[in-house]
Amino acid sequence: MGFRRHGPFQAGDQVQLTDPKNKRHTITLKEDGVFHTHKGAIPHSELIGQPEGSVVRSSGGTQYLAFRHLLQDYTLAMPRGAAVIYPKDASMIVGMADIFPGARVIEAGVGSGALTCFLLRAVGPEGHVTSYERREEFADVARKNVEKFYGGPMDDNWRLVVGDLVASIDEVDVDRVILDMLAPWECVDAAAKALTPGGVICCYVATTTQMSKTVEAIRDHGCFTEPHAWETLVRDWHVEGLAVRPDHRMIGHTGFLVIARRMADGVTPPPRRRRPKGTTEEL
Repeated sequence: MGFRRHGPFQAGDQVQLTDPKNKRHTITLKEDGVFHTHKGAIPHSELIGQPEGSVVRSSGGTQYLAFRHLLQDYTLAMPRGAAVIYPKDASMIVGMADIFPGARVIEAGVGSGALTCFLLRAVGPEGHVTSYERREEFADVARKNVEKFYGGPMDDNWRLVVGDLVASIDEVDVDRVILDMLAPWECVDAAAKALTPGGVICCYVATTTQMSKTVEAIRDHGCFTEPHAWETLVRDWHVEGLAVRPDHRMIGHTGFLVIARRMADGVTPPPRRRRPKGTTEEL
């Protein structure tokens, strides 16, 4: 992972320039490069050697704030072959599925590589991510996006497989399986065989029908704890002195997450206990 995250800007760094209207542009610095905009030009040499958080002025007089982009900014702006998992969901997957440094993770449905970038950062140089993608054109886009963000090939801790998870999987004793696909319920058994006891399966689905089928498939399999399903909504707030109010727009539904733990071999999950209809008393 050679991408630099701190220090003065250098040639080869990816820099995000933000104008006064909060419009963002990402450029890769070159010794003789020039960033052109209708508000004027900015030679890259004016950025190279400057610290992050500097302000540069275009030839037209517009000021731009310069930072290395955050992963969330990069994933929203990256070229797409398939829809990306939004940062709010990728962050929940990393946190709620407990993707830890050194973890061995399987990802199925790599899409454009957004979640892959989050997973690779979470597992660190000692961990490993294997990504399965059925469509070669999507895999090509994902590889380019991941390698652009990290500054080169990730061969030491990332393997990208073009093929179906169920037909191609060859890993065992993995720590986490992340399924981002139309029918994750078809892969529950393959995930169970790959996961180590205590491992986590996490499924990302878009509709309530998919969520229901996924939850029931995990329940029926018999090797997992009771699945937990939820969605995350994000609302910004406007704060100007004492004028504090929620923004009129929010990031609402993007998808549902379903998570369960792999139990030990031969162990049957305890029967679920339900409330009788019409009562509030816990059994």
